This record gives sequence, C-alpha cells and structure tokens, in this order.
Amino acid sequence: MDLEKFTDRAKGSGAPPGEIVPTIRLYGTRECAEAYAIRDFLHRSDVPFEWVELKTDEEARREAMVAGLDDDRLPVCVFSDGVRLERPTVRQITEKLGWFRNPSRTEYDLAIYGAGPAGLSAAVYGASEGLATVLIERSAVGGQASASPKIENYLGFPKGISGAELAERAREQAEHFGAEILLNREGVRGEFPPGKGIGHLADGTKIVARASVIATGVAYRTLGLPEEERFRGAGLYYGVGASEALSCSNDRVVIVGGGNSAGQGALHFARYGAHVTMVVREATLKNTMSEYLIGRIVATPQIEVLLRTEIAALYGDRALRAVTLRNVQSGEQQDLETGWLFVCIGGVPHTEWAADVGMARDEGGYLVTGLDLLRNGHRPLCWTLDRDPYNLETNIPGVFAAGDVRHGSIKRCASAVGEGAMAIASVHRYLMGIS
Repeated sequence: MDLEKFTDRAKGSGAPPGEIVPTIRLYGTRECAEAYAIRDFLHRSDVPFEWVELKTDEEARREAMVAGLDDDRLPVCVFSDGVRLERPTVRQITEKLGWFRNPSRTEYDLAIYGAGPAGLSAAVYGASEGLATVLIERSAVGGQASASPKIENYLGFPKGISGAELAERAREQAEHFGAEILLNREGVRGEFPPGKGIGHLADGTKIVARASVIATGVAYRTLGLPEEERFRGAGLYYGVGASEALSCSNDRVVIVGGGNSAGQGALHFARYGAHVTMVVREATLKNTMSEYLIGRIVATPQIEVLLRTEIAALYGDRALRAVTLRNVQSGEQQDLETGWLFVCIGGVPHTEWAADVGMARDEGGYLVTGLDLLRNGHRPLCWTLDRDPYNLETNIPGVFAAGDVRHGSIKRCASAVGEGAMAIASVHRYLMGIS
C-alpha cells in the first residue's frame, strides 16, 4: 500500500485527519496460531505489516527481546511509534489502530450484522439513502471475500482486484455516507419485539434498530479429522490464506477443494513459486469452478490436480508436517510431506442463534426468506402481518437476510452485493409501513 492510500485509510478509520496508521512488525513462530490470526486479520484489513519469523532461541532473544521460542509473550507486535504489544489479541490491535469504536446512538434505523460483500452493500445503500445505519462485524471487513487474492469476474474490474482492496473501497464508501462500522464485535443473542430488533453483543453492547439485515455469511467447513484443531493456524488453515503466500515460496502447498476460491488460491501460491497440489473429491472441476480458472490451472506447471481424492489423516509435532491422501474410489493411500494445508470446502452458515428466536432455517441452517416462506400459498404460522413477507424478509417482520447466509443464494461476490442493495429496498417498504 502506498503512502497516499495509507494516509487516506487513516482518515476513514477513526484516526485523526492526516495521521498515518502505524505499520506493524510482527514477531513469532510459524507454529503459533495466535500469530497467524493476527497476520490473517492484518492482510484481510489491507494493513501493511512485516512478518518476522523466529526460528531459533537466539533470534527470539535478539529480534523480539524474549527468552526464546517458547516464551509465552510471543507473538510480539511492534508499531512504528515504538509501542510494543506482547501476545496481543486482534481486538487490542484494532484498538491501537484507532478502529475500535462504540455506538454513537441509542437507536438506529438499520442494523446490519456481517461486513462481507452483502453487509457492506447494504450499509452503502442504507446510509446513502438517509437511514441511520450501523454495521457490526465479528472480525475483518470483507468477510471471506477479503481473503481472496484476486477476484477477476466482478463487474468493472477487467484486470481483477484483491478481495481486501475491494472490501476496503466498500468500507470507505459506507463510512463516506455516514454508516458506523463496529469491528471485532460479535452478536450472541437477539430479541425482536414488534417494530424493533435488539442485538446483544459479546462484550455487553446492545444495538437497537427499527430494521435489521442479517449478512453473517458462513464459517469455513472443517475436514472432521483427528488432530485438526491441534494444527489450526499451525500448518492448517481455512480459506486460501493469502497472507501466507510469501512464506510458502518453493514449498509444497496442499489446497483442499474444487471451487473458485480454491482455484484462485492455487494460482496465487503458484505465482509465489510454491508447488501446489489440489485435492478434489469430485471427478472433474467443471461442476464447481469457473472455466477461466480451470484453463489457467491446467496451463500452470506448478499445479497438480488430484481428482477423486481426499485428506485422510494429518501428522506433525508442534506444526503440521504431512498429510495422508486417499483415493475415494480405490481406497489407495499415499503420504505427502507438507507444512501448508489450506481447506476450501464450502461453509456452514452463521445462524446458530436463529433457532433461539424462532427464525426459519432450511435443513442446512440457511435463513429462509420472502416467498420461500410460503407453504401452499399460506404464510408462516408465526406471521402476524396482513401481507406476505417482502423480498429477502425472514419470518420475523423487519428482519432481512442477504448474501451467503440466505437460503437459495448464489455464492458469488456480485450476487451478495446485489442482495445487499435489494434488502435495503425492502427495508424502506417495511419502515414506511410502521411509521
């Protein structure tokens, strides 16, 4: 990121005008999951940082001024103004960057949960059309899209754009129109009395709004293997892990999945010199991946694609060292040494809370909206209004869903953006009806 863009980001992120957001030097070991969580957050947030991997006790004492690699003060973040944070949380880093803020209102017109493409779009359109809008995000702006190294099929960007940059532009746009963005805030409970939505956040904050948009997206699906949690962030990563590309140079990288995100990740790592093995359960990529990505993967000699294959086991010590591959037809197995495993096999919707408030979900946990709520032309039993649910409205009046979290959604960035805009049209209809 150049200095001008860096300064512009500071102006739009809660820092005083003209102040440059400090760069960060991050010290730690590759086996440290906390260090990866910080790298991932900074990369997805488009924050420039330097990762200093400590490999010996001597390096740890010299570079990070700790006792050794096992020092529980690692990882260490050092900011350009000299501030040093030992074993910081992502929230502490957010606070240091000046991005953590409290709600400015006791009540909003619109509360949006989830700052992926759908949530950001809803924030832009809601705020630009005069609604007092707050956007709540549990992690980094952009959701899973912010981890994508390059989005090439998004309208208006013929040369492609990174997910982090696209999310950053959308964030600037939403804040330009007056939307408030609350980062590192996670909703844990909701109440929906008539004409209001009350979101209870994990830190005790309460968000009250006349209408709500649920755009919480999906969580990465896991492999379901023993030892999986042990290696999370220490050789095993969910999503394409674009923050790790430089560290993977000349190494063997394994990517599980046959969708567009897996294909984009494979090409990204190959550009940095990694040797990439794609592990795909299906017999072909054509059912799950865009044709332009397939053509590029076939033409890239550093990428091999193993079809009808799955990961059967994980091995390592403090970090992942090898995996076992299994052919799903023959059952034949082979071991492959790797310290880099990226899992891109779809997701599970963030809707655990929905059952507690009686919000309708399908068998996969996705929120059901609009006409899909009708059964043989009849409205849901709990529906109390003398009208059908609006487009993208859930079975709770005034609560809408957009993006990947919604039943029947198309899992594409452009579709999520479109649904975010469509949700605001329905929000306006709802608010006019209760005013």
